[in-house]
Amino acid sequence: MNQGVVLFHTTTSALRAEKILQKAGLSVKLIPTPRELSSDCGMALRFELPDWETVEKGLAAARVECELHWLG
Repeated sequence: MNQGVVLFHTTTSALRAEKILQKAGLSVKLIPTPRELSSDCGMALRFELPDWETVEKGLAAARVECELHWLG
């Protein structure tokens, strides 16, 4: 599986991140947070693994608190 997932502490952050990354032209999708990764926010953002650096830098620049994980 060549995908990553972004975890958030709040739903607001998840929705904001989705907007930011879609505006940057990335293919992202909100999904239920995998329980083995977190029990904080119920929403996570799935993205293509080649976009990892762009996702990381874009969300850091927008000061969105999050964690990136590889789905393997």
